[in-house]
Amino acid sequence: MNFQHVKAALFDLDGTLIDTEQQYSLIWQRVGQMFRPDIPNLQDAIKGNTLKRILERFFADAAVRQQVVKMLDDYEAQMNYDFFPGAKEFIIDMKQHGVKCAVVTSSDQKKMQHARHKNPELDTLFDRIFTAEDFAASKPDPDCYLRAASAYGLEKSQCIVFEDAFSGLQSGMSAGIFTVGLASYNPREAIQDKCNLVLDSFDGMTYDRLAELLKNV
Repeated sequence: MNFQHVKAALFDLDGTLIDTEQQYSLIWQRVGQMFRPDIPNLQDAIKGNTLKRILERFFADAAVRQQVVKMLDDYEAQMNYDFFPGAKEFIIDMKQHGVKCAVVTSSDQKKMQHARHKNPELDTLFDRIFTAEDFAASKPDPDCYLRAASAYGLEKSQCIVFEDAFSGLQSGMSAGIFTVGLASYNPREAIQDKCNLVLDSFDGMTYDRLAELLKNV
């Protein structure tokens, strides 16, 4: 891949840029104990799914869905939204090399309001933040990344995707955009055949270092 042609970097949020898995595991464990005790480890069963898909699959009762959404919203308002080591520095370096940087998340605007309140740098680091409301279909559908590229007026070959979850990796690859998988929570062996390149983390990653890695892909 010729990295010099890349004009926009499209980043997933949870699990890619910010470390939230343990926090979400706790709330979904609590939700499971309250509403789905028949599923011993709901927090594992829901991984990689959007909230819409989780509600449809595991919570048929409308009243229960409302309670789950309320619990999640209250919890997200108190969560920490800390960047993984090196993520912020990598984004800054990418922008200094003229690459636009955007968040492309399946989370809704309400959750992002909580995230921005807790981590104001989300507003200053990124040129755009795309949320679930901006897309016709959620990951693993490619719509989110195709729309993000279109919003910048760019060809797919001018973009690069950074993802960690299986559904997100499928979304990027299905969009026909070069996709980098982050081995944040899944081992690299589990994702290496689902993306174009695997990074163990952003720690120490720079524009130049990534460009060097991409010469061999």
